[in-house]
Amino acid sequence: MSAVEDVAVASDVAGVSTGSTNEGRPTNEGRPTIEGTDGVGAASARVAAYLRDLILHDVLGPGDRIRQEEIAERFGTSRLPVREALRMLEAEGLTEHEANKGARVPRLTMHEVDVVYRMRERLEPLALSESLPLLTDADLAHLEDVQQQIEANTDLDRFLDLDREFHLGTYSGCRIDPLNAMVTRLWNSTQHYRRAFVAMGGQARMWVVNAEHRLLLDAVVRRDTTDAERFLEGHIRRTRTELSHHPAVFGKTDG
Repeated sequence: MSAVEDVAVASDVAGVSTGSTNEGRPTNEGRPTIEGTDGVGAASARVAAYLRDLILHDVLGPGDRIRQEEIAERFGTSRLPVREALRMLEAEGLTEHEANKGARVPRLTMHEVDVVYRMRERLEPLALSESLPLLTDADLAHLEDVQQQIEANTDLDRFLDLDREFHLGTYSGCRIDPLNAMVTRLWNSTQHYRRAFVAMGGQARMWVVNAEHRLLLDAVVRRDTTDAERFLEGHIRRTRTELSHHPAVFGKTDG
């Protein structure tokens, strides 16, 4: 699937009209571009938000190319905001640049995913311990609400959004910016594989996820750093271990 086709799949997400077409190609005649109306910075942010949504929801998957000229044409802008958007996404772990080939969604090997999950096992408990003392009663009430939504949910995409909101919410009190950035980057880089893991288990295994979340949330509410770190580390390790039993999830690597 080309980048233009990928973008067309979810054109309503960006909130940008593509205009009329000429022989199937989008045009922007007679109206301002997002770059002209918003400026390069705002245009870059909108392109980045759009591509981020496509990647996190697996419309663009590991190994898929992102062609700057097609994205620029689709959004009615120059390549400058697109290049800046791709730099933003690369810093977040969502894209990578290959010399003479351009940008693509990273494809990780089974070993690389294992290492990333081991990093998460060490860094996320640290972020959680930094966060716990600063979480407010409103934060805790929100986490309870999110977990109740998870328990009532049956949709894969919705679960992934809620699960991300739950875990990153437990780290929201952390004031160490480099740690927060690294945690988010590691989450982003493993999103595709987390999706595959949840899909394999299906609803029959959601009771395990919910039980682990409940143990973690109880420790968070009690401000028990020791228990919270232990439950979180085990939660991440279980995913890593189960993924290691399914090499097909990782597909083939580029030669």
